[in-house]
Amino acid sequence: MSAPHRIFCVFALSVSSSAPKPKSFLPFNCYSLHSFSARFAVAEALRFSSSVSDSSMPNRRGKAGIREQKWKENPKYDRPSLSTESTPMITEAIADNLIGLNINENGGQDSLSFSPIKFESAQMASHVSVKGQTAIWKPRSYGTMSGATAVEVKTVAPDQTSVAVDIKANDVETAASSKGSSGLSKLLKGPLGANFSVDNFTYSLAQIRATFYPKFENEKSDQEVRTRMIEMVSCGLATLEVSLKHSGSLFMYAGHEGGAYAKNSFGNIYTAVGVFVLGRMFSEAWGTEASRKQAEFNDFLERNRMCISMELVTAVLGDHGQRPQEDYVVVTAVTELGHGKPKFYSTPDIIAFCRKWRLPTNHVWLFSTRKSVASFFAAYDALCEEGTATPVCKALDEVADISVPGSKDHIKVQGEILEGLVARIVSPESSKHVEKVLKEFPSPPLDGAGQNLGPSLREICATNRSDENQQVKALLQSVGTSFCPAYSDWFGNRKGDVHSRNADRSILSKFLQAHPADFATTKLQEMIRLMREKRYPAAFKCYYNFHKLDSSDDDNLHFKMVIHVHSDSAFRRYQKEMRYKPGLWPLYRGFFVDVNLFKVNKEKAAEIAKDCNILEKSINGNSNPKASGTDLADEDANLMIKLKFLTYKVLDKFKLNDLMFLFFFYPLLINYFELVNDQIDFLYTKYA
Repeated sequence: MSAPHRIFCVFALSVSSSAPKPKSFLPFNCYSLHSFSARFAVAEALRFSSSVSDSSMPNRRGKAGIREQKWKENPKYDRPSLSTESTPMITEAIADNLIGLNINENGGQDSLSFSPIKFESAQMASHVSVKGQTAIWKPRSYGTMSGATAVEVKTVAPDQTSVAVDIKANDVETAASSKGSSGLSKLLKGPLGANFSVDNFTYSLAQIRATFYPKFENEKSDQEVRTRMIEMVSCGLATLEVSLKHSGSLFMYAGHEGGAYAKNSFGNIYTAVGVFVLGRMFSEAWGTEASRKQAEFNDFLERNRMCISMELVTAVLGDHGQRPQEDYVVVTAVTELGHGKPKFYSTPDIIAFCRKWRLPTNHVWLFSTRKSVASFFAAYDALCEEGTATPVCKALDEVADISVPGSKDHIKVQGEILEGLVARIVSPESSKHVEKVLKEFPSPPLDGAGQNLGPSLREICATNRSDENQQVKALLQSVGTSFCPAYSDWFGNRKGDVHSRNADRSILSKFLQAHPADFATTKLQEMIRLMREKRYPAAFKCYYNFHKLDSSDDDNLHFKMVIHVHSDSAFRRYQKEMRYKPGLWPLYRGFFVDVNLFKVNKEKAAEIAKDCNILEKSINGNSNPKASGTDLADEDANLMIKLKFLTYKVLDKFKLNDLMFLFFFYPLLINYFELVNDQIDFLYTKYA
């Protein structure tokens, strides 16, 4: 029998048990059969499939000798599947019945017996018997964690008729504290907030846990923004601040308890890489004192409710125009979260903060005169097409009034390809403030430079490239317990356990229905209601907060909310709403909120209302941020422009495949446009 005929026979055999009516299957395959013998082979296979399924596959002699044909059991669609694609309902049923498993060893064979598992319309038998083939079952795990219970499929000898199933726990930490066990039992009751009801004594407390600068879109053209910047500096109303744009990913850190966050997510490979690189920066800066300083830094962020934002530049999370030479971070923002509106540090305060803790800073230039600002824009116009890091930095050093080199040299750590520059308007007192900070906080030493700090980021990721979860675990273990004592944001409330599960979908509505417990919660509820009413392209994702799982109960829920803006149009639309409603809080990039839903008695409710009014008055009376030192209008205070270089745009937007495609079709495109041009000239000559 030819190869195509054998393929159709195998296909027919595999579906015969799940297709009781062969007539409904034959027309589908008749289009692919070009001979009577092929159709006859399929008919015979369907006719005798029931008898063949109980017998082993005979050996057939091929050109290369005798080969044993192995059969694989395909999933049956008319009964619950045992594959990894099982539904969550089946997975939960299997997990509940794992308690009754009895594993015995008889004659060197492992046998598995358990009570029948009931489903909605079917039952799975306690034993599955297929000669020469074992059943395959793997439970579904939440998130990306692969440390759940796994089933190893063992190939049995031809004379064995029983199913051999060997269950092994891979990377599962069974030892847990009593608190962790009680928290896990609460977790497995169901989705967070599903049974929570809102009444007159239900309150919500929301606190921003991590955030980055608001995204402001200039309605004016770049040339108009430039002109306005020059006018403000000329009048002495502001100073122009320019900084390098490193090509990386946004990473935010709020301490161990506060959490590590990417732009719109947490508890994944991006945040694990960020924690590792930040910990490595402490090791390079402090040397043998790194562990103690890491613990002090975490305590400082927690005690003062602060968050630092960084540009995470690595070679393991994707290249941005150029593969960086080193893996590093650069601090771009320091935020005091407090219990109200976030306050962002000014650039001089960021430099002082980073030099105190020996964290990497960015390269900054200040332009305080009309001549220097005009020279800056002229230098960019001359270098925007072919400029790289060396000539750009040299040109800005020559025309700037103040130049503050970064602790990480862009040329050495990333390369010559420069993404761009960020120019913004700051306080006219920034020049004096920077000079004062540079005198009080000189450049710190690097006590750990040249020491053996262990495997690098690229070595760890390369060693565990086959399993992303193993990469995460290896990175966190390499950081050490002083900086990352627990992995709950990545693996749940126990090491190697399930990832943070989504909260119930109704939890967001319940949060909006509950009474706000403070002024910050009131403003966050106002923001979310507006975005939902206007149907902005944004998602409000709620997850378990494993850091506070042990303190949760039926009337006291803790969860994390991620405000994920899908499109930049939402920022523009929200910015317009802020003009009509000045009391609105800004819509931040990288927006993470800790939310607490709880119930109180009547006396406590009156006390909360009183405290909320007092706090609102105090916040309104001290609404000026720490970095503010000017009375500029909002549109001028937030005036910013991003200036990118063509060398980066070409390498970032046109990947290798795109360049090959362009070079291949370039002659055809030229010929096409020449023909179109000739046709236009002909028509113009004829009808002119």
